[in-house]
Amino acid sequence: MMILVTGATGNIGSSLVTALTQSGQQVRALLRDPQAATLPAGVEPVTGDLNQPDSLADALVGVRGVFLLPGYADMPGLLAYIRRAGVQRVVLLTSGSAAQADMNNAISRFMALSERAARESGVPWTFLRPRAFMSNALRWLPQLRAGDLVRVPFAGVAAAAIDPADIAAVAALALTGDGHEGRIYELTGPDSLLPADQIAVLAKVLGRDLRCEALPNEEARAQMEASMPVEYVDAFFSFYADGTLDESQVLPTVREVTGHPPRTFEQWAEAHAEAFR
Repeated sequence: MMILVTGATGNIGSSLVTALTQSGQQVRALLRDPQAATLPAGVEPVTGDLNQPDSLADALVGVRGVFLLPGYADMPGLLAYIRRAGVQRVVLLTSGSAAQADMNNAISRFMALSERAARESGVPWTFLRPRAFMSNALRWLPQLRAGDLVRVPFAGVAAAAIDPADIAAVAALALTGDGHEGRIYELTGPDSLLPADQIAVLAKVLGRDLRCEALPNEEARAQMEASMPVEYVDAFFSFYADGTLDESQVLPTVREVTGHPPRTFEQWAEAHAEAFR
């Protein structure tokens, strides 16, 4: 089976490419710039733009499974193109907010509409709805380089964050095994942690005296609006300041699907300690 992985150099995609390759699958990695990517031996790099389905003609030749990211300009058209290419299964990454289908929330809306497009496409699908990623802790790197104080938005919000490698493990099985069609996998890590809890773990792993400080909402909003569209900032404030999205519940899905427990935040931090040094 030839499998096309979109977002192949991202947190999930890179782990998925490795997992599929190690299991003996043929893998094609969709990239914007193949020259800038480092891929495992045997992985075929291809170019294409998910906002322009016609650009995927070569990438989809002989492909039977696609790992797909959400939120592109024309998800129905993209999935129709994938179906016409003969793809037999799509594993679509969304999030817990897809279940809300809140059309007034920019993030929930594009997640829900992506799932709707997959349902209506005629291609057998599996949805992955992970909660917060452990790799989001990498956003603290600039502060950690500057000192031992980490200021965080939404400091009182706990999440059962998941290692992207565990999402990739579930995706690999859904792409290559039977019994996953029409399934929605809600994916979490093994513990519900506050940002301060994660920073305490990093302090232990790095051997540093790190401190966590809550960032006032006004300051958090100003920082976020400097780097993302206002509608997405509003969505995050709805989720975490207004409490419309609860990511704190720990679920057994990773163990049920893969047979192994999800990695802890400490395991993730130890595996990525060099990135913080």
